[in-house]
Formats: sequence, C-alpha cells, structure tokens
Amino acid sequence: MKIWTSEHVFSHPWEKVVTATWRKYPNPLNPAVVGIDVVDRNVANGTLKSQRLISTEWGMPHWACSILGGDKVSYAVEHSEVDARRKCMTLVSKNISFSNEVSIEEKLTYLPHPNKPDATLLKQEAIITVHGIPLSSYFESFISSTISSNAQKGRQALEFVINRMGGNSLEEELHHQVI
Repeated sequence: MKIWTSEHVFSHPWEKVVTATWRKYPNPLNPAVVGIDVVDRNVANGTLKSQRLISTEWGMPHWACSILGGDKVSYAVEHSEVDARRKCMTLVSKNISFSNEVSIEEKLTYLPHPNKPDATLLKQEAIITVHGIPLSSYFESFISSTISSNAQKGRQALEFVINRMGGNSLEEELHHQVI
C-alpha cells in the first residue's frame, strides 16, 4: 500500500473554486477524462450530495492492458458533498476498472484557507494498493507518481476553468447542477 498526499492553495475564493470543479471537464489539460455522468444527486439539510461515473482513457501501454486484461476506457465512481454553510467540498473517488488488481481511492477536500480570506486550500490524498501482481511495490510507486503528475495537471485545469468562467455564483451553479 502506498499513500500519496498533497496540499495546494488556490488564490481564489472557495465559492469560485468549488463552482469551477463542476465545470472542470472536458478541458484540454486533462484529455484523459472522456466522460462524466451523474448517477445520483440530491440536496439534504443544505448539503449537495452527488455520485458520478467518470470515464477515462489513460493510454496504458499494451503490455499493461495484457497483464490487467484491460480496455481503453477505465471507470471510477466519485461521491461528493458540498456543504455551502460550512464551506467544505469533499470528493472521494474509487476506481471500478481493475479493482481486483489495483485499488485507488482518492479524496479531495476544498476549504477556505485558514489565513487567507480570498484563497482556497485543497487537500488531496490517494491510497494505492496493488493486489496479486508481481512487483506490486513498483506498480504502487509508478501509480503514485502518475497521480502526482495528474494532480498538477488537475490544478492547472482548474485554474484554466476559473480564468474562463463568467460571473456565476455558487448558488447559480448548484441550481444548474441539481436541475
């Protein structure tokens, strides 16, 4: 098992960063994400809860697909909660594809920065576990490195989206997402 963690500060208010997360895909900086489908979404006690299916094309090498019996498209499920009153957004995703061989659970938490009123703190954690494959620690390290690289691209993509966003408020975006 390998644990990867990271923190990043966005120089934007929490509301703007959270709004941008709903608009993050598709974007030219993360072409691996080819689809996101909302499976369930509801609001309870002021908290928006969503479940989405994420489709990705990671371009795995042919030999890796042969070992894992994979397809070009891989799937993950994402559970998210947005508590606008507490100003906390949490996304937890877990791979569905290859889950018998490789388990990746990633958690992202967006909070207002404790010392910078117009900034947002992103905390990321991924737990990678490879089961029943030779050189599992090598694969865990390789996957961790890939997650780190993709996290950087994800932060750049979020900045890209923020810079292209209009003036929609969080409430307008949440209303649009629920409908």
